[in-house]
Amino acid sequence: MPDHAFIGRQPVLNRQQQIIGYELLFRLDQHAISAEFSSDLQAGTNVLVNTLSNMGTDWLVGNKLAFINVAHAMLESNFLELLHPQRVVLEIVESVQATPELLERARELRGQGFGIALDDFEFNPQSAPFLEIANYVKLDIQQHGLDNIARLSKEIRRYPVMQVAEKVETKDEFKRCWDLGFDCFQGYYFAHPETLTAKVINPAYANILNLLNMLRNNAEIKEIENALKKDVALSFKLLRYINSAGFGLSCEIHSFRHAVTILGYQKLYRWLTLLLVTAGAENSTPPALMKTAVTRGRLVELFGQHFLEGADRDNLFVVGVFSLLDVMLEMPMDRILENLLLPEPVCDALLHRTGIYGPFLELAEACEDPEMSNVKPLAERLQITPDMLNRDHISALAWVEELGV
Repeated sequence: MPDHAFIGRQPVLNRQQQIIGYELLFRLDQHAISAEFSSDLQAGTNVLVNTLSNMGTDWLVGNKLAFINVAHAMLESNFLELLHPQRVVLEIVESVQATPELLERARELRGQGFGIALDDFEFNPQSAPFLEIANYVKLDIQQHGLDNIARLSKEIRRYPVMQVAEKVETKDEFKRCWDLGFDCFQGYYFAHPETLTAKVINPAYANILNLLNMLRNNAEIKEIENALKKDVALSFKLLRYINSAGFGLSCEIHSFRHAVTILGYQKLYRWLTLLLVTAGAENSTPPALMKTAVTRGRLVELFGQHFLEGADRDNLFVVGVFSLLDVMLEMPMDRILENLLLPEPVCDALLHRTGIYGPFLELAEACEDPEMSNVKPLAERLQITPDMLNRDHISALAWVEELGV
C-alpha cells in the first residue's frame, strides 16, 4: 500500500557546506518494491504528493529545495503539476532515455519553474541531450572514481549546469571534489561523519559543560549566575535569546538571576544543550553537521513522545543532539561523557544505543541513511507506523528551519 512508504532525506550542500536542500528518499515496503512498475509509480506518486502537500512552505522555509527522483513514468505523469515548482528539483534517474518526447517534457517542466537534475550521470549519447535542459548534474564519485571524475567534470563544464558530487564519504574526497570546482556535495561525510582523533575541549565548551552539570545537580541560582558571568559570549547569547521577539516576554531581562528564574532550569538546560552543538560554528564544525545534530535531537524527541513524557522528553532531545559530539569535538564518546554528568540511560543510548532511549536514537540515525534499509524493522519494533515516522520527520525539519540553525 502507498501509505506504507517511508521517507528519508539527505542534505545537499554548497561549497560553504551550507545546506541548500534535501534529497527526499522514498522507500516502499518489500511488497511494493517487488510489485509491478505501475503500482510502484502509484505508490511513489501518492507518497510524493501527500508528503509535499502536507509539508507546505513551513517545511521548506527560506531557500531550501526538495530534490526528488523521477523515473520515466513519473516524468510523464500529471502528478508533478501538484507540486510547488519553485521548491522542487526533479532528479531524472539514469535509466531514463533522452527521447524527443521526454526532452520536450523536461523542457516544459523547467519552463514551469522546476529545477532539473540528472542523477548518477554518465556521459553517453543517450544522456547527453539532457545537459542542454538540466540545472544540476550529479556525479557518483564512488562509481566513477576520483580520476575519472576530474575528466568528466571538465567535459561537463561546457554546459551551464551546477555539478553535484554524490557519495562523498571522507574529508579527503570532499577536499578533492572541492578543488575540482564542484558546486554542491552530498554523501555520508556530511550525514554519517566519522570520528577523528581527539581535540581538546576549548573554554567555551568547558563552560557550557560545567553549567549543564550544575543544572543537573540543582545548584543554587547564585552559583549558576556566577558561572554565566564568567563567560561573556555565553551570557551575551543567553540574554539575546531571552530578549528575542520569539520568546514573547513583556519585559526586558537585565540580570542573569532574572533570566534563570524566567527560563527555569529545564529550559536553560535545553538551551545550553543546543548551544553546545551550535558553539561548534566558531570551532570549524561544518554547519551541516550542527544541523544534523539538532534535527536528530528533535527527531529522537518526537519519536519518543509517543511513549514517554516529562523529563524523559528532555533526555531524548539531549540524546539526539549529543550523539554527534564525538565527531564535533573529535574525541571518543566515552571521554566526552566523563566530563558530562548525564543520567545512566542517556549514557547507555550514546555509548551502546541501548536502554530506554537507545532504540529511538537508532531509528533517527537510520532515517539519515539513503538506503533506509534499517528503518522498517526499527520502526516496527517501536510500533511507529510509516505515517507517524514521516510526520515526525517533516515536523523535525520544520522545527530546525524555524530555529534558524
